[in-house]
Amino acid sequence: MKHRKSYSFWFALVFFMTLGMSPSMTSQQGVAPALPAANGVPNGPGQTAMSSGIPPLPAPRPGFSFPPRQTLTYSVDWRVFPAGTAVLHFESNGTQEKLTADAETIGAINLLFHVSDKFQSTWDREKGCTSEFDKQTVEGRRQINSTLKLDYAQGKSVLDEKNLVTGQSKHLESGIPGCLTDLLTGVFYSSSQPMEVGKSFTLPVVDPLKTVVVTMKAEGKEELKTPAGTFKTIKVEPTADAGVVKNRGQIWIWYSDDERHLPVQMRARLFWGTITFRLLSADNK
Repeated sequence: MKHRKSYSFWFALVFFMTLGMSPSMTSQQGVAPALPAANGVPNGPGQTAMSSGIPPLPAPRPGFSFPPRQTLTYSVDWRVFPAGTAVLHFESNGTQEKLTADAETIGAINLLFHVSDKFQSTWDREKGCTSEFDKQTVEGRRQINSTLKLDYAQGKSVLDEKNLVTGQSKHLESGIPGCLTDLLTGVFYSSSQPMEVGKSFTLPVVDPLKTVVVTMKAEGKEELKTPAGTFKTIKVEPTADAGVVKNRGQIWIWYSDDERHLPVQMRARLFWGTITFRLLSADNK
């Protein structure tokens, strides 16, 4: 298929990946300079969210708790074709929450362009700060493993990445302004926030080279039918000041209109077509 990068949307990444989170692979190693954030204020080691101009990551709303154990399974459609499945598993471990995710292409799409992606994120259950984000991606002939660690004491993120096809490696370090979420966790961390139609909240999302501020706006309420059942939902649209999302299309997430704010459907409408994630099942065992 021509649009190989489109398959990076395989997941909850459906919208955060549109922000262009990973720079292209090179053989260069070293320390990356702190780049301007989405609002034009540079990040640097030791900066706080306040001093950098980046809004802080909001704490979970009172009474909210991330699931001690949960598995969510989604079907993935591209345009009108079944394209794949995505399985997410949550597991608590003391003060930490671990999210693992697997995505696989199926059917005719798999024959045209095989995708097998694995992701893992670990974050603080009380503050939301991501401590590590790992990716193992197989997308066509592209195979890359990467680990992004956030060192809050040193005020920096550290990316180690290897292209398994070419053997090229990359090591990048960049300043961070404070507590951040990551591109995978952000979709599900949003469940911890209050959602009221017409109002919005922001998430500072870590990138190997910059911090991207994502605004989550609740647009309205809808009743939605999925294979997992019928849900009353709140439709949320994420946008980024950086403008990349606007240039590539529109993205929406439908959260259940209850205390869980379960993401029951995700949709990215892009120039090459529409990808839709629909909840198949939610297992709390």
